[in-house]
Amino acid sequence: MIDICCIGHITHDRIVTPQTDIHMPGGTSFYFTHGISHLLNERVSYRLITSLAEEDMQAVRDIKAMGISTEVIPSRHTVYFENIYEKDMNHRQQRVLAKADPFTVESLSGVEARYIVLGSLLADDFPLDVVRYLSGRGTLVVDAQGYLREVRDQKVYAVDWPDKLEALKYVDILKVNEYEVAVLTGEKDLHEGARRLAEWGVREVLLTLGSFGSIIYAEGKFYEIPAFEPLKVVDATGCGDTYVMGYVFQRCQGASISEAAHFAAAVSTLKLEHTGPFSGTSEEAIARIPDHLRD
Repeated sequence: MIDICCIGHITHDRIVTPQTDIHMPGGTSFYFTHGISHLLNERVSYRLITSLAEEDMQAVRDIKAMGISTEVIPSRHTVYFENIYEKDMNHRQQRVLAKADPFTVESLSGVEARYIVLGSLLADDFPLDVVRYLSGRGTLVVDAQGYLREVRDQKVYAVDWPDKLEALKYVDILKVNEYEVAVLTGEKDLHEGARRLAEWGVREVLLTLGSFGSIIYAEGKFYEIPAFEPLKVVDATGCGDTYVMGYVFQRCQGASISEAAHFAAAVSTLKLEHTGPFSGTSEEAIARIPDHLRD
C-alpha cells in the first residue's frame, strides 16, 4: 500500500510580490509533491493524483521526471490563480481566472493509502460523496481553505462550508488558519474554535497562524508551536501546504504530534526563504528546530 497519496489540482499561478511578478504551476498538490520529493526515503512511498488541462501538462512531466508516481485525470481547464502579496506576506489579494473539473468518486475509484491528503482549492473540488468515500480508504487529511472559497466575478470570497457537519465526521486531520476556524465555528477564540472542530469529528486540528506559529489540538490537548525566524522573507505562497506536507510526512513515520508539528514549522520557514516549493532536506529542517524543542 502507498503510504501517502495527495489528490488535488495543479494550478497555473501568477504570483506578485513587492520583489517579483512570475507565472508558475501551483496548488496544494504541486507544493506538497515537490516538497515531499526532497524528503522521501525508503520508509515512505508517495503517489500524486492530479487534474489539469493538456496545455499545462509540462508541470506533470516535470514531476514524473523526478521519479514521482503520478496519475492524471484530464480536465477541460486548469485552475488559474492570481495571488498579489503586500509587504506583509501574511496578507494577499486573490483572484480565480479559470476553474478545473471537480474530482468524482468514479475518477478516484480504487484509491487507497495510509494517508490521503485532499488539496482543496475551491468549494466544489471534492464533493461530500468523495470525502465520504475516501474516508474509508485511509487516514483523511483535508485543508479547509478550498471549501471556504466562493468565486464571484473572479474574486474570491470567504464563505461557510455548507456540508461541514456531515463532512467533518470523515476528516481525521484538518488544516485551518485563524480566519477559516472563525468562519467554520463562529468562535473568535482560537482554542474554542479548535475544540468545536474536534467535537464535530476531527481527530487532529492543525491551526496555522503564519509568522505567529501554529496550534495543534488532538486528544484533548493543545500544542503551541512557534514559527522559526526565516533568514529572509521571499515568498509565502504554498507555506500552508508545506506545513501539512511536513506534518504528514513525519506522522507517517511514527513521529509524535509535537515532533511532527515542529518539523512542519521548520520546513515552512525554509520554504518561505525561497520562491517556489520547499527544496531543502530533513537535516536542514531539523537544524532549524532549537534543541529544547526537539522530542
